[in-house]
Amino acid sequence: MSPVGSYESLQAAIQGGANAVYFGVGKMNMRSRSAANFTLNDLGHICHIAQQAGVRTYLTVNTIIYNHEIDEMHTLLDAALSAGVSAIIASDMAVITYANSIGLEVHISTQCNVSNTEAVRYYACFADVIVTARELSLQQVAEITRFISDNDIRGPRGQLVQIEIFAHGALCMSISGKCYLSLDNCNSSANRGACLQLCRRGYIVKDKESDLELEIDNEYIMSPKDLCTIGFLDKIVKAGVRVLKIEGRGRSADYVRTVTECYREAVEAIADGTYSPQRIEEWTRRLSTVFNRGFWDGYYLGRRMGEWSERYGSQATENKVYLGLIKNYFNRIGVAEALLQTAETLRPGDDVMVIGETTGVYRTTIAELRLDRDPVAKVKQGDRFSFATTQPLRRGDKLYRVDQVTDEF
Repeated sequence: MSPVGSYESLQAAIQGGANAVYFGVGKMNMRSRSAANFTLNDLGHICHIAQQAGVRTYLTVNTIIYNHEIDEMHTLLDAALSAGVSAIIASDMAVITYANSIGLEVHISTQCNVSNTEAVRYYACFADVIVTARELSLQQVAEITRFISDNDIRGPRGQLVQIEIFAHGALCMSISGKCYLSLDNCNSSANRGACLQLCRRGYIVKDKESDLELEIDNEYIMSPKDLCTIGFLDKIVKAGVRVLKIEGRGRSADYVRTVTECYREAVEAIADGTYSPQRIEEWTRRLSTVFNRGFWDGYYLGRRMGEWSERYGSQATENKVYLGLIKNYFNRIGVAEALLQTAETLRPGDDVMVIGETTGVYRTTIAELRLDRDPVAKVKQGDRFSFATTQPLRRGDKLYRVDQVTDEF
């Protein structure tokens, strides 16, 4: 299940091989300020695109709800049902019970912090899929999946309840994402989708008596590294998990495509017996090319303490540099025409990426550049140039050069 914060990411998830996508509409989701949220008017179009691709759609309605918002929540869920949304992801009982009353499938959010079999038994009265607490070990997850099977725990639609876990992406220092740091310091509530990520910053301890200042262990001690389970995905499948959730609704389309592709390939490799250390190494390398804060395995393998980021921001090994826009595409000859808008250059041999709402993510290496039909060694700002592609592009698609990052730390 892949994260979608834009139409570009929606296409990228489909291209990467997602079975399902999850997204937010308006303010009632936990990424309402960090992702380019969709509107009610987008619901039908999103569902149409996904349904054509055979992909399920999950709407996140997972913030806490106040009394004055109940009517608005009803309107949102009614619209989701009408648009054909496959299910909602929720944590507030007002949302869960109303969705049940109108026949809209419910998945229990990690915000419910489901960590034991009795909680599973309770939420199975309302939901077909349950996301367990992020702090559980795989052994604890396996105990829950065995309990479901042994006790025939079924959801409202009569099917055995499925367990979903986070497989990749950002982890929060708080218990299953419930945090008050942003609210306490900046009056901006994480539980209302407005986290300002104060935990991701570096902090200094100051001695009030001597004014001595110490940077804490040269690490970002409240900012965990990103979760990466690609190296033990076989153990997750063996534990009975049925839905792998990729975090990142605020991430770029190329992140969505790369991560989805890697986990899709890994799952298929487990199924056909080709899952191996060599392939794990290659998937990890590819995952490191897109946004990440470094990787660790979370709490699944029994760790009690987290691993903290060593520096601020992304540690991706590749960087996208914006160049300009696709201005035309000649389908018969497979050639795109672009305008270089920035003070950058582009040369044959450079890797480029094109991202668009319909195009999704397209990546290629420039074999030849033409300016006024003549081959050239480079193009610069203001040039309107052409290059060959193996996939149709669209006017308005954004063109990037992909550079390797030199680690200066």
